[in-house]
Amino acid sequence: MKKNRFHSLKFRRQHPINRFIVDFYCHSLSLVIELDGKIHLDPTVKQNDLLREEEITELGLTILRFTNNQLVNEIDLVMKEIWNLMLQLSNEY
Repeated sequence: MKKNRFHSLKFRRQHPINRFIVDFYCHSLSLVIELDGKIHLDPTVKQNDLLREEEITELGLTILRFTNNQLVNEIDLVMKEIWNLMLQLSNEY
């Protein structure tokens, strides 16, 4: 399996969407996955994240967010959540 694919779906890393760069993007599902470090706990950054999310979802995209801590300590749950959302989104198309 290629490293930029997850169950035959292609994900682009550091993909530009409008004026933003998202962490991961799957065009076929209109899915954005964001990984948040500790900086995203800062109130100003949180506010910017909300505005960014609003702008991106207005484009018809779905955003899924995880903390770096979740990625490191709960990878099985993260992968399961991604998988479940991918199934849900693929049924919508």
